[in-house]
Formats: sequence, C-alpha cells, structure tokens
Amino acid sequence: MSWIREGELNLIERLSANVLKAGPVPKHVAFIMDGNRRFARKKHVDRQEGHSQGFNKLAETLRWCLQLDIPEVTVYAFSIENFNRSREEVDGLMELAKLKFLRLLDEQEKLERHGVCIRVLGDLTLLPLDLQQLIAKAVVATREHKRCFLNVCFAYTSRHEMANAVREMAWGVEQGLIKASDVSEALLSECLYSSNSPNPDLLIRTSGEVRLSDFLLWQTSHSCLVFQSVLWPEYSFWNLCDAVIQYQCNHASITKARELHQDEQCQQQLEADHACVAELLHHHGNGKPADAPRKQEAVTEYGVRRAARVKDFLDALRSKRDTFLTELASQATVA
Repeated sequence: MSWIREGELNLIERLSANVLKAGPVPKHVAFIMDGNRRFARKKHVDRQEGHSQGFNKLAETLRWCLQLDIPEVTVYAFSIENFNRSREEVDGLMELAKLKFLRLLDEQEKLERHGVCIRVLGDLTLLPLDLQQLIAKAVVATREHKRCFLNVCFAYTSRHEMANAVREMAWGVEQGLIKASDVSEALLSECLYSSNSPNPDLLIRTSGEVRLSDFLLWQTSHSCLVFQSVLWPEYSFWNLCDAVIQYQCNHASITKARELHQDEQCQQQLEADHACVAELLHHHGNGKPADAPRKQEAVTEYGVRRAARVKDFLDALRSKRDTFLTELASQATVA
C-alpha cells in the first residue's frame, strides 16, 4: 500500500469537508493509532495483518487530512515500550517498517509532486542499523518538501524525548555555546525531536483507551484531546470529522490558554534576564545601585546577547542532527 493514497472524496464527503473548513481547522493533528491487535483478533487474522491494515488506514487518513486542509500529521507508530512485546511481534514490526520505508523510497516522485516531508521522531539508535539507514535516507530525500508534513514517532516516548532535550542543553553548556542561565522552558521546547513543528492543535486516540501512553506529553499541554472508541484499522472519514468538530467547539478556550501560556513564558524570560543583569551589575559595579535607565539598557543588551547565544546553539544542534542523518543515509543500500 502506498504512503500517499490519491483520489477524491465522494459528494457527501466533499460537502461535509467544505462545511468544516468554514470554521477553524486544526493545522496539526496527532494520532495514537491504537487497536491494530484487537482488530486482528476481531477478524481472526494474525497480528502482523492487523498492523499492516493499520498502515493502510494511515495512508487513507492522510488523504482525508489533506482534503480538510490539515497540512501536518504526527502518528505514534512504535513506542520504546513496544520493545517489551514478544520477539516475534517486534521482529515483525521491524520488517513491516523496512518494507514501508522501502516503498516510500520508491515513491519519491509522488512525494515530491505532493510536497510531502517525512520526519521520523525518536531514538533511531535503538533500531536495527539497516532500518536506521532506510529511515535516514527517506527523511533526507524529502526534507526540502514544504507543502505538508508527516511526523512518524518511531522508537519514541515523550519522557525519553524530554530527557534527550535536557542532554542536548547540557551539551550546549559544555561546548560553551550557551550559559546555564539560558536554559528555559522555551529552550527545552526547541531541543525536542518535534522542534520543527508547531504543537498539535488536536490529538486523537482510537480504540477507546483514554490515556496518552507517553506520547507528546510536553507538546499537547494546550491541545484538544479526543478519545474515540473505533479501532484504528476501522477509522473513517466521519470519525475524523467528529474529532475536528470537537476541536472547533473548544477552539476559543484552546487559543486563550495558548496565548496566556505564551505571555507567561515571556514574563518568565524577562524576570530571568533581570536576575542575571542584577547579578552582573552587583559583581562589576562600584557598590552603588544602578539607576533605572541603566538597568533597562543592560537588560535589553543582555537579552540580545542571550538570543544570539541561543540561536548559535540551536544552529549547531540542527547541524549535528542533520549530519547524523546524512551520514546514516549515505550508508543505506536499497535492494
């Protein structure tokens, strides 16, 4: 099954999509694609077939999202905790992933035509080397596409992602790129695997489970969460429409919460800059308190220097990550 399923909606679906698009439409939707194994039991087929049907549903869902003007989708494809499943199932999932990324590489022309950028978020070093190389090759091949984005969370948990972001900031301090005082909530967000994407507007979990299972915990603090009982391989266009309607009903409160949080972050950064400047003036002053204009000028100058440090650090971090992927991709051999 292709990663990109082409085709138009039927008349009723098109009319419904146009009605939905008259209101606020989420620009980024995340899916916990749950229910593949239960679907397999329900249909009396093996687990591998359930996972394969789940991938096919992803391709169909991406088509619906594009026709609803949703340009970015993030999916939870494989949790680090899934390594605890039976060896047979884990090996089967790794083989399925290899087949799908090989298929993706065969579809580069179609992906380019639709402008699809594929990103894989997670700790690739936990995966078999040949799969790492295929993933890197697929990511590098599509990273210049800008029309729509598919983020595949593979070998991922949110706690692992946040711990890695802390390690990245520690690396920045060790390298002298940033100061310990530059570390902030906003900087941690920029060090996550998902730093190239806006936070999801809408997160959908299927199968009736009402937990996040360590998925995008940081990024969904101000997102609309929708839990649906349908098993993922049975997901429909109408299930997606229902979730979008729930997002629209809560759009105003979500927007307000995000704006308040952004204001709080700005205030926290300003207070941190004031504290750093006060300490600097104390150490380098003549014992006399600085007047207000001098303090304000010093805070402004410090903020400019901090922003420059942070930019240089983030540029270095992106370069490190890009180099890792490019080197992996160059090692890939495609049969």
